[in-house]
Amino acid sequence: MIEMVIDQRRRDLGGGFEVGRVLPYAKRRMVGPFIFFDHMGPVDIAAGADRGLDVRPHPHIGLSTVSYLFSGEIMHRDSLGYEQAIRPAEVNWMVAGRGITHSERLERARAVGDRIHGIQAWVALPTELEETAPAFSHHSGDDLPQWEETGVKGHLIAGSAYGLTAGASTHSPLFYAHLDMAPGATAEIPSGHSERALYVAAGEVEMEGRTFGAGKMLVVGAGASRVRAAVPATVMVLGGEPVGERFIFWNFVSSSRDRLEQAASDWKAGRMKLPDADNREFIPLPDGPAPSASAMS
Repeated sequence: MIEMVIDQRRRDLGGGFEVGRVLPYAKRRMVGPFIFFDHMGPVDIAAGADRGLDVRPHPHIGLSTVSYLFSGEIMHRDSLGYEQAIRPAEVNWMVAGRGITHSERLERARAVGDRIHGIQAWVALPTELEETAPAFSHHSGDDLPQWEETGVKGHLIAGSAYGLTAGASTHSPLFYAHLDMAPGATAEIPSGHSERALYVAAGEVEMEGRTFGAGKMLVVGAGASRVRAAVPATVMVLGGEPVGERFIFWNFVSSSRDRLEQAASDWKAGRMKLPDADNREFIPLPDGPAPSASAMS
């Protein structure tokens, strides 16, 4: 049963680089532990593009970022010293925990041109692990199991589903997978979790007699459910168990408003280390007063 349909809201990050914000949404802030879901591009970037397209160093607490690309390349650098390009069919999994900073730069695009298309998700950490040590891992190949069934090619990004388990260490029960579907093919939406959704990244799908195009997330209820591709479609399926109420301010996620205020103060005062290669260029806090209940979404 479809409980809700969420349309992406397009935002220009600068220089024509657009993302479609899906989560958080006013009427549905999370799906399981997934608290943020951005659809990047698709956008063609010509060689010599302005550096303004880069995402400069910025901080996180209380979450894991999960970066996944359909096309293109993005260079990740963080305050732990990791420098790792991500390419299609790979995953960069960064655990912010008690605090980390990172940048995401389009270095290949500036050098030779590129087509950037992908998804970045945030997974909220369970309350007891919000202050865990920050960490980073990169996954490809056997870490991300693949399978095929009639008309469907699947790629497991994180968690357990379809009888498989991905390589990244997760902190709560969840699943996250990429499905490429031929016209007329059907695919299961994994069951066994209390909250589930699918996102149409490209093409069109049919469910419960209705057709849904790219840019729509379908939040589905409990029980067996399948989705059918009306045309060639790229679909992300995700879900898991709730981790409790969370507040968001800027790039910070926490179960505590006080912790968000502390993180904002630490960033503003320069107490959060920057990636070594990026120390002269970072994203400032949004203008205005320190975060309060009214500033959190």
